[in-house]
Amino acid sequence: MLITQVGLDQLKIELDQLTNTRRPALVERLALARSMGDLAENSDYQSAKEDLTFVDGRISELEEIIKSAQITKPAGNAAIDIGHSVTVKVNSHDTVFHIVGEWEADPKHSKISHSSPLGLALMGKKVGDKVEVTAPAGKLVYTVVAIS
Repeated sequence: MLITQVGLDQLKIELDQLTNTRRPALVERLALARSMGDLAENSDYQSAKEDLTFVDGRISELEEIIKSAQITKPAGNAAIDIGHSVTVKVNSHDTVFHIVGEWEADPKHSKISHSSPLGLALMGKKVGDKVEVTAPAGKLVYTVVAIS
C-alpha cells in the first residue's frame, strides 16, 4: 500500500487519538449508560455501543494500513509521481493537486489518489503534457504547468 510519509504520520496520529483518547472515553460512556438500568430502552447505551464498534473497526483498519504501508517519495520533478504537487491548467484556471496514496486522498483539500481517474492520467506526465479526463461535466483537458 503506497503512502507518503506525511500521510502515514497523519494515520499514526489518528490511531493514537482513537486508541488513547476516543476509545477510553467511549468505554467509560458505555459503562455509565450500562449502569443506568434497562438496556433495551437505553438509547445512550445503544449509541455508545455503536460508536465503540465503529471506533474499534477504524482502529483495526488503521493498524492494518500502517502495518502494510510502503512509504513513497518522488525521485525528482521531471515526471509526476506520488508525493508531487502538480499545477494544472483547466478551462484557463490554474489548480494545484497533491498526488497521494489511496488512503490519504482528500479531494476537499486537493489531495487526489494516484489511482483516481485524474491521478492515473497525470502519473508520469511532464510539464507541458496534456491529459483528457472524463468528468461528470464532460471531458476536461488538463495541461501540466508545474511539478514540485
